[in-house]
Amino acid sequence: MRFETGPDLERPIARLIKPLGQSAHRVLGVVRRIRGAPQIEPVDRRSREHLRLSAGDADGVEDGELVLVQLVSGEFRQGAKLARVLERLGREDDPRAASLLACHLHGLPLGFPAEALAEASTAKPATLKGRQDLRNLPLVTIDPSDARDHDDAVFAEADSDIRNPGGWIIWVAIADVAHFVTPGSALDATARAKGNSVYFPDRVEPMLPEALSADLCSLMPGETRACLAVRMVFDAAGEKISHGFVRGLMRSAASLTYEQAQAAFEGTPDAETAPLMETVLSPLWRSYQALRSARERRSPLEITSAERRIMLDAQGRVTSISHRTTLEAHRLIEEMMIQANVCAAETLEQKRANLIFRVHDAPSADKLDALADFLESLALPWTKGEPPRTRRFNRLLEETRDGPHSEIVNEVVLRTQSQAIYATDNLGHFGLNLTRYTHFTSPIRRYADLTVHRALIGSLGLGEDGQTDAERRGLADIARHITSTERRAMAAERDATDRYIAGYLADRIGARFEGRITGVTRFGLFVRLDETGADGLVPVSRLGGGYLHHDETAHALVDADTGVLWRLGRRVEVELAEATPVTGGLLLRMLSDPEPAAEGSRPRGRQAVRRRPGPMRKGRGPRSRFG
Repeated sequence: MRFETGPDLERPIARLIKPLGQSAHRVLGVVRRIRGAPQIEPVDRRSREHLRLSAGDADGVEDGELVLVQLVSGEFRQGAKLARVLERLGREDDPRAASLLACHLHGLPLGFPAEALAEASTAKPATLKGRQDLRNLPLVTIDPSDARDHDDAVFAEADSDIRNPGGWIIWVAIADVAHFVTPGSALDATARAKGNSVYFPDRVEPMLPEALSADLCSLMPGETRACLAVRMVFDAAGEKISHGFVRGLMRSAASLTYEQAQAAFEGTPDAETAPLMETVLSPLWRSYQALRSARERRSPLEITSAERRIMLDAQGRVTSISHRTTLEAHRLIEEMMIQANVCAAETLEQKRANLIFRVHDAPSADKLDALADFLESLALPWTKGEPPRTRRFNRLLEETRDGPHSEIVNEVVLRTQSQAIYATDNLGHFGLNLTRYTHFTSPIRRYADLTVHRALIGSLGLGEDGQTDAERRGLADIARHITSTERRAMAAERDATDRYIAGYLADRIGARFEGRITGVTRFGLFVRLDETGADGLVPVSRLGGGYLHHDETAHALVDADTGVLWRLGRRVEVELAEATPVTGGLLLRMLSDPEPAAEGSRPRGRQAVRRRPGPMRKGRGPRSRFG
């Protein structure tokens, strides 16, 4: 916390600098009975010391039980810190323990206070008063097959205006959460504290109670729902001519999956999509062709990033892990949502309204210099001092796409990018190559979007439940907070996924896997397994004898004597040595040989690492995201 004082302040004011997650005095762990005495093994892989239980708790816990404990200040027993049990959370072998562990470890606020639940349960559907009737517009939702809520719907039709030949009118309708979650309410306070919904393979921790997120706010087919919609007009080349927002009532004509929509676009509709082909799906597809041509001219970053899909059975056990396939149907919805978000930002800027932007800064000069040095080691040209442009990055990715360095270049370009944040100052969105951008299309699961809805309602005179003066003054603090909650959610989701995968692989110790080196550190190599997308660690102690240099420029571990090396992006074969579901850690043994030294090359780097036999260390590979 930062404390501010001054002559105009009656008392110090504390401002949050950075949330630290779980308190250092509280530890989530697993009970391990060693020679009959219970000890607590922390589930956080960064914590290596075991704790002892106080006398009153030692007899009441069972081996393998998950417990939340609090350290007893200054107390030790047999050289270990002493702790007392605060909460018993179930067993580590419960298939659904992975998400529970992630929630507690990252301090996610769970559930809803009684006041918020009461407000949600008594909420009434919106009426047509003050709204435009859009119920005859055949809007459809297109979502993943496992979607838990539906907050956006789309419709397109050819523009009949003779001044816009070949043009399109595209509607994007978004759930009107602002009608139900009003400033100063318990629902609003809870949604702000959560910041966003968090999605796990087995469950979701929603930002809003189910009475809203899965019912009154969800755009379910055949049900009248309140919405905030934008009508956008594009020319034949996909360039936007105009747009306007309305507050309305809509009725979704269908709830489709991406796979259904894709099959229909490819000419094989099913019983649900066939009646929609002429009036809904064909116009959507043709309008998307125009938007796609405009996107190609805009040239946003085209970095690929594989996502994993974990399938569970009824008991919560992992049955399969696969890579999510990106379809053109995904890109269609993505581009229409991007255009709606741009419209929201443009409208609010034109109205001089305060808003929270979604900003993505350009890469720093230091990161660009490091990228140039790395590309030089691969004999790939990159001019130092050249201003960062998405088109230049895309050209590099395209030039290397079919070559041996495709995946490593994609990985390093991704790591060169900044992380997107929420802010009240508009820095533009480098990754999308847009000068103004905000989040408007997912208010059921993101508080940022709710603030933008309220700003639009207030600025356009669409109701009395728009942005208040208090919220307007606090937007900068809200932006910092929801950036933090987004990071927290991403970390919790990754941790839960890692634990599920470790549990899935626990009975395959000794199995061999193909993979790729995705991280090079002074203490070892991270390898991403092709089969599951999981990251495991090969400790430096298991890479043979001698000394290794960590060459940060080349992203490699280099043998100081022979020059053989392990380089980022290299394809390798590994053996699974250990899988620990409670921490999500995978430890691997390297089966492949190192890459031969380049002729005339000398090891580079400042950090020398001696490889000594020793215990394998747990860890997780680096990840990076923007958007």
